Amino acid sequence: MEITTTKKFTEEQSQIALFAKALGHPARVKILQYLFESKTCVCGDIVEEIGLAQSTISQHLKELKKIGLIQGTVEGTSVCYCIDTENWIKMKNMMNEFFNQDITKTECC
Repeated sequence: MEITTTKKFTEEQSQIALFAKALGHPARVKILQYLFESKTCVCGDIVEEIGLAQSTISQHLKELKKIGLIQGTVEGTSVCYCIDTENWIKMKNMMNEFFNQDITKTECC
């Protein structure tokens, strides 16, 4: 994206788009649901639970971590993952505000 194009969008618009992209793959949604259900940091169980290849899971975890929805800590030779509560709440608030916009009835279409 060109610099001039990115200036056309607010930081909030860009952030909403990044969150939507992160949630735009069913494997990432399943990973997040699994982490919520676990209610604890998860080390190594994700591949077995999700049923995808280790490399695929690693890529999805990388994307979720990059956007800040999960965090990972190294414990020995494995990485343990959990929901990043602060960023999850931030995303929920932004997405709720975006989706709670009311549609005003207009004479359109």
